[in-house]
Amino acid sequence: MSSQTPAYDETTPSARDVQAEGFVRFVNVEKTFDGENLVLESLNLDVRQGEFLTLLGPSGSGKTTALLLLAGFELPTRGEILLAGRSLHNVPPNRRDIGMVFQSYALFPHKTVFENLAFPLVARKRPKDEIERRVAQALAMVHLTGYEGRRPRELSGGQQQRVAVARALIFEPKLVLMDEPLSALDRRLREQMQMEIKHIHESIGVTTIYVTHDQTEALIMSDRIAVFNNGRIEQLATPKTLYREPKSTFVAEFIGENNLLGGNVVEMDGGTCTVEIDGAGHIRALAVNVAGVGSRTNVSIRSEDVKFDPPEGACANRFEARIEEVMFLGDHSRVRVSIGTHDDFVIKVPGDDRDSSYRPRDVVTVGWTREDGRALDAP
Repeated sequence: MSSQTPAYDETTPSARDVQAEGFVRFVNVEKTFDGENLVLESLNLDVRQGEFLTLLGPSGSGKTTALLLLAGFELPTRGEILLAGRSLHNVPPNRRDIGMVFQSYALFPHKTVFENLAFPLVARKRPKDEIERRVAQALAMVHLTGYEGRRPRELSGGQQQRVAVARALIFEPKLVLMDEPLSALDRRLREQMQMEIKHIHESIGVTTIYVTHDQTEALIMSDRIAVFNNGRIEQLATPKTLYREPKSTFVAEFIGENNLLGGNVVEMDGGTCTVEIDGAGHIRALAVNVAGVGSRTNVSIRSEDVKFDPPEGACANRFEARIEEVMFLGDHSRVRVSIGTHDDFVIKVPGDDRDSSYRPRDVVTVGWTREDGRALDAP
């Protein structure tokens, strides 16, 4: 299979259509490296101008490949990629007006911070006074004024990453791509840099596409998240919608802590259904992604939506449960219980519930509402 992108044909959207629909567009994009196995399959994605979009997914899901295609480091096998209404077909990486931040920082070790930041401007033959002005502005933006004479080895990991971010932004690109830029940092520094990058984006408004496998990072930083799985987008939505309203078992499992109970649909009633759970009984849930009566499904219940000893009539779903394990985690406790034959059902109890005295082997009643259960695709 050829690795060259096909020429435009009459089915390809015009530049005017593209500008109306998305600042960045992937149109039926596919990618294979061996001519047989698709790393990306029929990818269609519109990115709005000025938004922070995260491509989230496990290793091998296709998210980094999508970024490399957009940057020009790889070519699509099929389909078209457009930026600001312009096809990127046959446009080399250095002509795409895209800034890039890598996991490895990719700073020149023998150059000073000033020289690293000036490099994109020197390559574009900008005047010396403009270079000095922009470097000073970039250093101020990432809180590194006074560091211009240092070399990368004299900086901490977080400082090096700030320089890498500033270098990607200094020539005022149309678009910035970030490929797992914080994965090499420790947890505390990573959290600090998440907020730094978020604040920089909010202050300058440049369109940013960010790749990560860390769902917490994606939830914190993004305007929208595209969840990738096996070369396809499973769901594209705001962080809150993805967390509260997953449309597939994969998304429910990948975003946040989640309980999944498998069973058969025995009744459909408009937007709700009744599911006979294997070894547990019946559950009433929202029918989000089910084929109908008789089909298999997973019912998804967030751990924080389950209540201990709910009042009669407060929950459509009530079960007797046996406590297996209690783990105190500071701001909350994680209680693992058995419901029927399911011994890995987790309930999150807020840390301010100081009266709780749950102990292993205790038998309790737990429950949740019909709206807190989501019947999804089959296991």
